[in-house]
Amino acid sequence: MPYRETTEKLAGYRREIAALRARMRELQATVEPEEVADYVLTGAGGPVRLSQLFGDKDTLFVIHNMGRTCPNCTMWADGFNGVLAHLEDRAGFVVASPDDPATQAAFAASRGWRFRMVSHQGTDFADKMGYRGGNGWLPGVSVFRKVGDRIVRVSAVAFDQGDDFCAVWHFFDMIPEGPAGWRAKFSYQ
Repeated sequence: MPYRETTEKLAGYRREIAALRARMRELQATVEPEEVADYVLTGAGGPVRLSQLFGDKDTLFVIHNMGRTCPNCTMWADGFNGVLAHLEDRAGFVVASPDDPATQAAFAASRGWRFRMVSHQGTDFADKMGYRGGNGWLPGVSVFRKVGDRIVRVSAVAFDQGDDFCAVWHFFDMIPEGPAGWRAKFSYQ
């Protein structure tokens, strides 16, 4: 197919995706929130309640990260680091993983991450939120809201190759062969 014809067709698909996203936002606005417990997680300074992670915001993004052994979770987190100020202007933001706080701190320092991290180690937080499967931890994001003294979850999405939360996949979509078997790594030499 000629270049111009292909790009016009692709632009049409992108418009369809934008319209679908608008329909998704409309549906998201109708969600009945799910009440959750005020979990006690562990931050760099010790125990911290989920309610404390909101800071002065009424909304909180919790990234469910599989920990320092997952190159894909590391790639997602590298991307969050770049948009952190934008996200935190609107909502609280924290990355939760099964790693202990010392391991998290060392790994975050090695990556230059600036976002807050908490450990869900020893809790059923990730499991109850749906981020534990038969083979272990799963990646994704949950969005919580404070409603008076209650905490409710208003949204959740699992992460996977090609999702909307990692720009790398969308850049690769522009290459005719796509990722072509490419895999995330901790470093590229």
